[in-house]
This record gives sequence, structure tokens and C-alpha cells, in this order.
Amino acid sequence: MTIRTATTKDIPSLSHIRLSVKENVLNNPLLVTEKDYVKFLTSNGKGWLCEIEDQVTGFAIIDTDDNNIWALFVHPDYAQKGIGRKLHDTMLDWHFGQSSNHLWLSTSPGTRAERFYKTAGWKATGITKSGEIRFEMSSSDWKSQA
Repeated sequence: MTIRTATTKDIPSLSHIRLSVKENVLNNPLLVTEKDYVKFLTSNGKGWLCEIEDQVTGFAIIDTDDNNIWALFVHPDYAQKGIGRKLHDTMLDWHFGQSSNHLWLSTSPGTRAERFYKTAGWKATGITKSGEIRFEMSSSDWKSQA
């Protein structure tokens, strides 16, 4: 398992993974465009991906302008292998290594993603207008887990 920085050349692989997930399904693929990936991989964020035997198996992208986890997805064929947690930890280590700004994300209730974030130490802080659970992570909470 190799974790590396994602680049714009990886967008087709990232998009393939995003469109193949079974939870948090993107009902309208036009809502996440190549332009969005480019923005978050080059100027307004940073991304990482996991490769196993030259196959991209998962990715994570942080929106550095909004201090938001924009994406964390693992291809269903590679679920439950620790890929999501490794990407998550790499992303949070990077963010809190250079910033003390809280991070936030939202996800649907009753999902594996909700359980994943709770297990990773995220604190539920409310419900979004769309009915998702809003989670936050502080620098001190993240560093206390190390």
C-alpha cells in the first residue's frame, strides 16, 4: 500500500472511485466536475491517493480554504483494508502540521462513514440543513490521539 500526493493526472482514477462507491452515492455526477478536482488539487486544497500494485484504490482531498474534508473515498473492492484510515491520518497529520484551524465534514447518519469518523475521534456538532451530521476535529483533539 502506497500513499502519495494526488495530481491532476489522477483525476480520471479519482472520479472512477467517487462514482463507484455504495454509500454517499453521487446521484448527479455533474455536481462534482473536473474543475472541482483541479481546484482542490492545485490551489484550494491538497489530495492524496492510495495505490496497491499500481491500482488507485482510494483518495482523500482537503479544502484548505474552508478547512473541510472535501472527499474521502475507497473503491468498494478495497473496503475494510485500512486504506480509508491511512488516507485520513495522512490528511489530518498534514493539515494539523501546518495549521491549528479546526476541520469539519458532514456525512449521512447511520452509515459506515458516520461510524468511521466517530471511531477516528471526530465530534458530532449538529445536523446540516440537508440532514447530514456535521463533525469537527480540533488540532488538540487530533494531536492527543497520537
